Amino acid sequence: MMNLLLEGIVGSTAYGLNTPTSDIDYAGIYVEPTSNLLGLHPPSRERATKKGRDGADATYHELGKAMSLALSCNPTAMETLWLDHYTHTTEFGDELIGLRTEFLAARRVRNSFFGYATQQFHRLLEKGRFQGSLETRREKHARHTMRVLWQGYELYTTGVLPIRVPNPQAYFDFGRQVIANPAAQCARELIAEYEVLFDAATTVLPDEPNEAPIEDLLQRIRRANLDGDRHV
Repeated sequence: MMNLLLEGIVGSTAYGLNTPTSDIDYAGIYVEPTSNLLGLHPPSRERATKKGRDGADATYHELGKAMSLALSCNPTAMETLWLDHYTHTTEFGDELIGLRTEFLAARRVRNSFFGYATQQFHRLLEKGRFQGSLETRREKHARHTMRVLWQGYELYTTGVLPIRVPNPQAYFDFGRQVIANPAAQCARELIAEYEVLFDAATTVLPDEPNEAPIEDLLQRIRRANLDGDRHV
């Protein structure tokens, strides 16, 4: 069993973009016993992620990796700290959630969210790499592109990362527009529109993250788990 700090439902269900065929996805953060990190062969970054939860799609990052991703303002890592509800939390997990704004930095938010949205756009243009219905995958990537652009801009301008989209139907309509146009012109235009919005926006975010309280929490959690017992 993992030493879980927190866990919540992510993906389309969290965004309000789920359909009757959508899976329920989970994400969380766990703690590796500190003694395992002090040996000759500590877990690599790749091994610091665990998959699976009773047959459901689930991804769990070890605390150190999760913090590193959050400091880079990685969209999927950041949203784990901004969920509306959690299926599991602990005292340390609540502390980590309470520090979520300390990870933020203006340029990192813009670059990470805008870059992720652009990556989703390129994926929806690719053909032949997906299993199942190509149109279904293209539509999904189109919705992700629109969502991440909106989330990034909201975070950049308000300091708050919204998870649930305000008008789900607009995202489904957008996905169908992409399917109707193989060149995804509407997605190109949306990316260009948000680039202008970001350029014109005044951010509320600092230039750099506030690492001191994050470092303090990490050290306290590592010390609490030094003997391998669970102290989450």
